[in-house]
Amino acid sequence: MNELIPIEMIERRIFLLRGQRVMLDRDLAELYGVKPFRLREQVKRNTKRFPGDFMFKLTKQEVDFMVSQNAIPSRKYFGGHLPYAFTEHGALMLSSVLNSERAVGMGIFIVRAFIKMREMLSTHKKLIQKIDNMERRYDRKFKMVFDAIRSLINPPVKKMGKIGFIRGGES
Repeated sequence: MNELIPIEMIERRIFLLRGQRVMLDRDLAELYGVKPFRLREQVKRNTKRFPGDFMFKLTKQEVDFMVSQNAIPSRKYFGGHLPYAFTEHGALMLSSVLNSERAVGMGIFIVRAFIKMREMLSTHKKLIQKIDNMERRYDRKFKMVFDAIRSLINPPVKKMGKIGFIRGGES
């Protein structure tokens, strides 16, 4: 399974929605080797296995936001319905209700992708904490060094000036 689908491909399909990392039903269906409507059908048949912290349905506003941020190409991507979003636990539960060998293997692989992302975020937070601790310990002479390191970790957001032109010589 690992040789067929690189973990980076799965990581690109993990989105942050409602403060949770999730995968969309269409992407999971593709990875599990089933049609999206079959996946949704199994979810509807097994609603007790998918509480709100395992799965939720996106709102129109959330879909529009994802389209505007180029996370998905267009609303047509979802085939005319509002998609389900599955958390790490929901993605794993899907593998049990789909009950195919591919679904079970892929479910484990997807959970590993979620875990890898969580570890990467944790490492990033730990690095920032270490820099803060070092800055407190050392003389202010090193302030420039710490500021430079911080700017590499979290580059500043550039404010854009007004866009447009001045009509007919007005100032």
